[in-house]
Amino acid sequence: MTPHIRPLEERDRKVWETLFRGYIAFYKATIADDVIEATWQRLMARESDFHHALVAVDDADRAIGIAHILFHRSTWTKAHYCYLEDLFVAPDVRAQGVGRALIDAVYREADAHGCARTYWMTQEFNYRARGLYDQVATKSVFVQYRR
Repeated sequence: MTPHIRPLEERDRKVWETLFRGYIAFYKATIADDVIEATWQRLMARESDFHHALVAVDDADRAIGIAHILFHRSTWTKAHYCYLEDLFVAPDVRAQGVGRALIDAVYREADAHGCARTYWMTQEFNYRARGLYDQVATKSVFVQYRR
């Protein structure tokens, strides 16, 4: 299968929510329904300095993966950075090139916006995805702290 990557559209709402909730469940997290709604509205607003969304679709235009990216300024460069905040591929099509196609599309978006860096995080236990990430990026030595 060769997935096609395109911007997320209004018609994708139902399947986007299914994929996004699958992503949230994978990380054993919970997000309130009103936050999911706000996220959808932000993605559809397509504001230049906020989130952008890509969707991977199969030959039948069925959404099979999502990527949410955020462009932001940096204190370390004049250019923007691209943060890949969410990446999720439907379980039934994993290991078929969908994740790589989404990351390649994110890289193209970052390049088109002149970004100096594209980065993301994952949890230590996400070994399957990390196998791909090790092929397409360099693991950082930074440790994340939260409040």
